[in-house]
Amino acid sequence: MSLWARDAGRLALAELWRAGSLRRRLSQADAFDELARLPWTRRTSRRDELALDPVHRAALETLLDRAWPGWRDEVARLEAVGLPVDERGWRRLGDLERQGALPPLPGRLNVRTATAAVAPHSKAALSEARLEGLSDVDLTRDGVVRLRPSPGLSLVRGGLSLAADDVATVLGEVTISERAFRDGTRLAGEPPRALLLVENKGTFVDLRPPAGWLVAHVPGWDTASVRDLLEQLPGVPVVHFGDLDPNGVRIVRHLRALCPGLRWAVPGFWAEHVPGRALAQPWPDDLDLGDAPALVRDLAARGLWLEQELLALDPRLEAALSALVPSTEA
Repeated sequence: MSLWARDAGRLALAELWRAGSLRRRLSQADAFDELARLPWTRRTSRRDELALDPVHRAALETLLDRAWPGWRDEVARLEAVGLPVDERGWRRLGDLERQGALPPLPGRLNVRTATAAVAPHSKAALSEARLEGLSDVDLTRDGVVRLRPSPGLSLVRGGLSLAADDVATVLGEVTISERAFRDGTRLAGEPPRALLLVENKGTFVDLRPPAGWLVAHVPGWDTASVRDLLEQLPGVPVVHFGDLDPNGVRIVRHLRALCPGLRWAVPGFWAEHVPGRALAQPWPDDLDLGDAPALVRDLAARGLWLEQELLALDPRLEAALSALVPSTEA
């Protein structure tokens, strides 16, 4: 695509025409550099700024007519609503026009759906100005929490109560959506002895938990639904079991912000798998290991990672997890 066929390039031309000057921005660097090479512009006393030589104004208009036939109308649209003729103004104009064309919105929307409605695409930044266009819409990320229920746990909403074990017998596990929590679904019945958060799916389904423990899948950084789960289990000890790698450390730090008392499951016998099974991968120098277990610090120093799946079938894992929650706490 031609440089001047892109929004960034042709908006640089329009800004130079309207304002008589152009600052260098990362998104328009190619356009700025090309204009700097042309005889139409000169450097100003300000760093990274070009000024239009008035003698070449007609040549700039000719280029705009060729690259962007409707540019005069677009400039007029921006000025009609008091927006600057530049990339920022262009983006804001798009936001305003999308907001003006919105149909009546429901009270709740997935954040991607909402972003697509008020921004250029669903993965765009949801700025404060764009949020204003959504008014009081309740935004959800619509994660789910997957559970292997503990005995005696029940699911309650309104006047309906279901035994979690019965649901798991039919469905294989219990899955609760973020919207269900927001709409009033609650955990009731006999509380679990402890809650075990497991990072990887294979380990979540295959490990044997200690008796009376509730097991939840926490896939990476998707912890929004886990926050809802933690609110349902006040006073229940929480243990996290994940990979021993930089992301695993970051996930523990993130989870501890939600649950300061979280215990980190790093069984000592995991070190037996370092020879032959550890992955040679670097650790970032600026990663805060803080009070990380000795095995984690040793792996970081040696540039090695360990996957939690190695322990999923180890018969010693159940006892190692139990030891993190003394019976007096259960």
